[in-house]
Amino acid sequence: MTFIYLHGFASHPQSAKAKYLRDRFTSIGLNLQIPDLNQDDFSHLTISRQVKQVANLLPSKTDSVTLIGSSLGGLTAAILAQDYLQIDRLILLAPAFNFLSHWLPKLGDEKLDRWQSEKYLPVYHSYEQKHLPLNYNFINDARQYEKLPFSRSLPTLIIHGINDETIPINSSREFANTRPWVELIELDSDHALGNSMGKIWKIIKPFC
Repeated sequence: MTFIYLHGFASHPQSAKAKYLRDRFTSIGLNLQIPDLNQDDFSHLTISRQVKQVANLLPSKTDSVTLIGSSLGGLTAAILAQDYLQIDRLILLAPAFNFLSHWLPKLGDEKLDRWQSEKYLPVYHSYEQKHLPLNYNFINDARQYEKLPFSRSLPTLIIHGINDETIPINSSREFANTRPWVELIELDSDHALGNSMGKIWKIIKPFC
């Protein structure tokens, strides 16, 4: 069985969450692959690029893959699971379903128009701890994934904080309510889930 962790937007394989989960998997003798979705080029990040990158890492169709995705990585994991049948289990941490409808209003029309006209917007990268330019094509590319049905039935565990102000928990509640194969666990935490990593490991270990 293959385990792959997909970090979130403006994050990194060396983030606290990624390192914690990798260490936990190592402690039970399992390898957790953590690709760098930035690819040394955060400025031209797109969901499609992430999907292609991870698809190239997947083993043959006869192998079993569990994808663990955080935020935008969670959305990417869910997208991949629709087409790659070797992915037979998903663990999504505060997945970024419908993230454009949450993020773009916070930017405001003026900033969004400027981004579109100037092509790049400075975005704070939490791991680099500085602002990096992000191409507007990130938005154009993301729009094609807004209406995906996510209809493939496979064991899916969603863990989401009830105090999440980045991706409101209602996005996960709505997703789970219409898909009986999805289990949603709500924690008293925010988007980062940083205060709940011990609880998260206790939940995902038996699920895996």
